Amino acid sequence: MEILRSLEEVEPRHRGSVAAIGNFDGVHLGHRAVIGEAARIAGDLHAPLSVVTFEPHPRQFFQANLDPFRLSTSKGRATRLEDLGVDTLFEIPFNKEFAQLSAETFIDDVLLGRLGLRHVVIGYDFNFGHRRRGTPDMLVERASQKGFGATKVAAVHESDGAVYSSSRIRQCLMEGDPRGAASLLGAPWEITAKVEEGDRRGRTIGFPTANLRLGDLLCPRLGVYAIRAMLTSGEGSGTWMPGVANLGIRPTVNDRGVLLEVHLFDREIDLYGRELRVRLVDFIRPERKFGGLDELTAQIGADAAQARELLGH
Repeated sequence: MEILRSLEEVEPRHRGSVAAIGNFDGVHLGHRAVIGEAARIAGDLHAPLSVVTFEPHPRQFFQANLDPFRLSTSKGRATRLEDLGVDTLFEIPFNKEFAQLSAETFIDDVLLGRLGLRHVVIGYDFNFGHRRRGTPDMLVERASQKGFGATKVAAVHESDGAVYSSSRIRQCLMEGDPRGAASLLGAPWEITAKVEEGDRRGRTIGFPTANLRLGDLLCPRLGVYAIRAMLTSGEGSGTWMPGVANLGIRPTVNDRGVLLEVHLFDREIDLYGRELRVRLVDFIRPERKFGGLDELTAQIGADAAQARELLGH
């Protein structure tokens, strides 16, 4: 998948695609319905499939002081979109100038003028342009006037009738329900980050860990999780490995801020400085403080055994 992070990078060969447009934070099943419809139309038209999205998330731009809320980083989102067969990702910089564009200018100058889209697909709740005055129906009508296609995809509902939404996924994660989040995402929620140097205390108690920061991602409920992890490149990459992880501030030893500490089962791999994808599969217990290292070590052993059982490993 080719990623273009500026409208100036668009070349004639990038024009003529069918594009799904949206923020696609998390790329959940509702988003996948929009992208799937774009893929179907692209197939019918024998055209490339693209996604038009924005970075940073507009909510981050307008409310910079918010606590981290994102379900996926730019890179994580790109990975999921590539897995869905997207040919080109147009990741438009969302800045002050772009935020001032009227809905009409966004359609005429960006979608049609710069990107030369053949057909666009949007969700039922996609609003755009200055003060979010552009609506899906307005886009469909103007596209017809300008000579390109546009399709609005209706809301996609869960079995209980609720609409798939990023806010519901956030609620699941903050409540310690990664399986519920996975049912909405279509895959376990994951973190992708570089492994940073730790104090190597885990090695001294028989549980070496790889430490990752959440960065701009939402912080799920603190505690211990059964996980699967995969290196993104190099030796050992491409295979999901089972393990156990603690997400928290490590109250028993010291506080280095929130860390995801990942222990992989039966693996001897040097992970420092390498990028790791970690999927939260199941919640085992909340984080808590122990009386000392002996009590902590015993509990980690019990957590690891439970994680092996949950993962069928």
